Amino acid sequence: MTSLPWFNSISSLVDDLALELSPVERYRRLLLGIRKLIPCDAVALLRLESDYLVPLAVNGLSKDTLGRRFLIDDHPRFKVLLDSPNPMRFPANSALSDPYDGLIEGVTSLQLEVHDCMGCALFYHGKLWGLLTLDALMQDSFNHVDFDLLQLIASLTVATVNVGERIEQLRGQARLAQEQAESYRLAITHQTAREWLGQSEPMLNLQKEIELVSQSDLTVLIMGETGVGKELVAQSIHRLSQRAKKPIVAVNCAALPENLIESELFGHVKGAFSGAVSDRMGKFEQANNGTLFLDEVGELPLIAQAKLLRVLQSGQLQRLGAEKEIHVDVRILAATNRDLANEVKQGRFRADLYHRLSVYPMLIPPLRERGHDILLLAGYFLEQNRARLGLRALRLDPLAQSALLNYTWPGNVRELEHVIARAALKVFGHSGADKQSIVSMSAIDMQLTESNIEDTQNSIDKVPLALKGQDLRTIQDDFLRHYISERLDAHQNNLSATARELGVNRANLARLLKRLNMRS
Repeated sequence: MTSLPWFNSISSLVDDLALELSPVERYRRLLLGIRKLIPCDAVALLRLESDYLVPLAVNGLSKDTLGRRFLIDDHPRFKVLLDSPNPMRFPANSALSDPYDGLIEGVTSLQLEVHDCMGCALFYHGKLWGLLTLDALMQDSFNHVDFDLLQLIASLTVATVNVGERIEQLRGQARLAQEQAESYRLAITHQTAREWLGQSEPMLNLQKEIELVSQSDLTVLIMGETGVGKELVAQSIHRLSQRAKKPIVAVNCAALPENLIESELFGHVKGAFSGAVSDRMGKFEQANNGTLFLDEVGELPLIAQAKLLRVLQSGQLQRLGAEKEIHVDVRILAATNRDLANEVKQGRFRADLYHRLSVYPMLIPPLRERGHDILLLAGYFLEQNRARLGLRALRLDPLAQSALLNYTWPGNVRELEHVIARAALKVFGHSGADKQSIVSMSAIDMQLTESNIEDTQNSIDKVPLALKGQDLRTIQDDFLRHYISERLDAHQNNLSATARELGVNRANLARLLKRLNMRS
């Protein structure tokens, strides 16, 4: 029998290659095994994507690290490792800052830096795939590390990546009847046109639904609260569909002027109305053979709904002012934050159009139901703001993490993005131009956000008691009339000033006043 102290650990990792594990569990075991072989405070597996390194699995680092995207040009240590064909160790006095400074899990001191660091580039099928990094807080922790062992670990890591990706590829072929090896890299995040972050059960289930429905041409009605990412879901469905090489054209139905809806959707010919100085192609024609995304479809007036229904039924449209009909082949994805079934009951949405749009209804979970996905998203937004502000490091302290997890997020992912941006800016203001300091984001911005929500609740409490028992739309409209009227009075009926305070476009506010039968 061998006497090598690391033999059993290596054997255990090799045995794992034969097991059918989820990617998350496979990489969890791998990194845990590496820390047993080489004692350290943190180990990370990162995949190379264009100019970025994407963390796929971490052990010993803050949970929000998984949401970060490390721009290689911002992190010279990563660049040195990627350029080296052999494992490397950085001296304790290296002038190159460590990307993980301040991110070691369980460390509360903001100035505590990584003092021993090593890593190696990973090559997959002869191509540079990513990095394996090991970090320790104590200087000289890696003095006795055998670099042959580290190279063996690197080879085992590549084998683990190979096995994991092959298993997922085969699963994808069985489920979708087509190869998705290029779209799948690894499992902690599944990326689409923009970042798609989440490993909570609701998001994994949603991802399965997206992959399933993308293989059909069914019309999808994407439902969910404001800010949950309905447009991102639509982009994901299109990107995975057979129409991916054709355009996806988005239409914000809430922003369409009522007198121009038909022209925007179906186009017009020269002279069709005052100002129509030339022929114009509508959104349906622009999306021909591709996908048309109707965002906030519940805001369309009834007359526009009838014209939309005709095109959905026949595929035939007529430009405004034209005599000839045009045939289009368009896949429809629609999104709304309204309860359209209730809108149908209230007579504000056509039943036939609702059934035509909701062939495959899809509900996007709100952020408050996604658990620790909040920290992944926070990490992603933190890294964006760190790079934008030129900070050396930006992390969440334990209080901030708890505040993020315990907050109800009425504005969902969009609100989280704005909260992180504001907090990062405050941190930058406190740290000034000292880009070498490691900073921590406090929970104060969350408290400010909750205060804003409480102020809104106080305004809602002013709605007359007589509204009790009425339907939700009536209550909502009456509250809007009451609140907007109050703000208009405060600004001496200045529409622009009122719109700025309410955070809406002036034209949109004018249209809302018209719908509410209020004089602007």
